[in-house]
Amino acid sequence: MTSKQKKAATKKRKTKKTDAPSGLWMVKQEPEVYSWDDLVRDGRTDWTGVRNFQARNNLRQMKVGDRVLFYHSGTGKCVVGIAEVAKAAYPDPTADDPQWVAVDIKPVKPLKETVPLASIRYNPKLSNLPLIRQSQLSVMALTKEEFDTIVGMGTAKKSKNK
Repeated sequence: MTSKQKKAATKKRKTKKTDAPSGLWMVKQEPEVYSWDDLVRDGRTDWTGVRNFQARNNLRQMKVGDRVLFYHSGTGKCVVGIAEVAKAAYPDPTADDPQWVAVDIKPVKPLKETVPLASIRYNPKLSNLPLIRQSQLSVMALTKEEFDTIVGMGTAKKSKNK
């Protein structure tokens, strides 16, 4: 019985670490539908219409003030900016079923350089990124290292050009 408790505790820790929201996220959106520029223009938007269970669970864990990388899927395929959760999870007004939730996000700042999927894919620090491993997932938790690495890639690249 003790070994079962240890296994459960270990599993719980691993799950918590893997799913572990550190307050850092990535959301994906097709720019033809709603782009970073649209978010900047609007100043805030509701992140509705998510119908994937894992993405929904991630939305439920988001808290006001959490940082969010905004990724253009489809055309572009790149991280373009940093947003912030402005309102924590609430019932999605576009859903008939109360299990689905939405959050509000607002723009913080654009990245100086967009970070394309190809650059993300070939960075060893990002090899476990859900964007690569679960490409259909639209809302994903990031580790601090993943978030910082992507933001670093999106800042001025002067040191590589010298």
